[in-house]
Amino acid sequence: MNFQSTSLALSDLDARARLVFKDIVENYLETGDPVGSGALAKMNKGRSGLSSASIRNTMAELASLGLLSSAHISAGKMPTHQGLRLFVDGLLEIGDLSKSERSSIDAQLAGRDMRTPAVLEKASKALAGLAGGAGLVLAPSVPDSQSGYLRHVEFVGLDGGQALAVLVYADGQVENRIMDVPVGLMPSALERAGNFLSARLKGKRLLETRADILAEIEAGQAALETSAAGLVKLGIAEWSGEEKTSTKRTLIVRGQAHLLDSGLDNGAAQSDLERIRLLFEDLERKEELIDLLDKAEQAEGVRIFIGAENPLFSLSGSSVVVAPYKDTNQNIIGALGIIGPTRLNYARVIPMVDYTASVIGKMLHMNKMDK
Repeated sequence: MNFQSTSLALSDLDARARLVFKDIVENYLETGDPVGSGALAKMNKGRSGLSSASIRNTMAELASLGLLSSAHISAGKMPTHQGLRLFVDGLLEIGDLSKSERSSIDAQLAGRDMRTPAVLEKASKALAGLAGGAGLVLAPSVPDSQSGYLRHVEFVGLDGGQALAVLVYADGQVENRIMDVPVGLMPSALERAGNFLSARLKGKRLLETRADILAEIEAGQAALETSAAGLVKLGIAEWSGEEKTSTKRTLIVRGQAHLLDSGLDNGAAQSDLERIRLLFEDLERKEELIDLLDKAEQAEGVRIFIGAENPLFSLSGSSVVVAPYKDTNQNIIGALGIIGPTRLNYARVIPMVDYTASVIGKMLHMNKMDK
């Protein structure tokens, strides 16, 4: 697994500090609450056998290292984002998923509709339901408009002299593009331009047909009015350009309600609910989330982004556990994961995300084999 590192290593802590630190973090991940030295001394898992005073001194040392924080000097302590990183990298014990957990994931991803969009939608919902956060799935890059086999083209009028071009590919993937339209274009012209392109591109690649389509229009044989013909030429010019479609990734987010339910169920303080509200705002910034998941595609295995480690979560203090999934040639084509508060159950979520990514890769492989 590929985790980010922190400047402070576990070896910098002595045995006493490690035990106290581990107890504090585990308490936080379980309850979401800070813990004081007295309460920690009474806990059965206070394995160090230290007195409340000794634990308090150790807490102060950990806080001076930036691993713990508190609302004020006499309040209980909880891990900082740096502390959570150190815990995840050096102290977290990750086990395998149980047979029932694997079966649950398999069952939720199964079904009659095995098209790629449907499989990814189910993966996002499954992760959200099982892990109690919001499920994220970054779909594979849309097929290159010059090489993907098309099934249907449609234009939808928008305000401001623009239209949404919807390109549906033979494998079920959909690419949406916003483009400018000729001045004075009528709604009927949008429909005729879509029908014209659909008839000529169905089952074909744009690369092999664009020259014929343009020649037909220039020769006046397309039976299209000037504005519709202009829209067709604009579309072909844009779709055949140098712009990389990899920047137009589709992000599926499901299960946002789990984030709010979790806060309410645990009697969250107003500050906690405010962080959840900020997390909702983070989820709306999909382009930045896509960039984040793109980073996860650059490495093998699970990656974890904790709180302020990523600028996107500097306010909400959220964590993302994400893993890439692969195509039939073992090339990484997308990523999926869970986003939630920093006190995610990392020990359970990490193997869950990893296993789901593996299952998705196998399902997409079977999907291609069946075509």
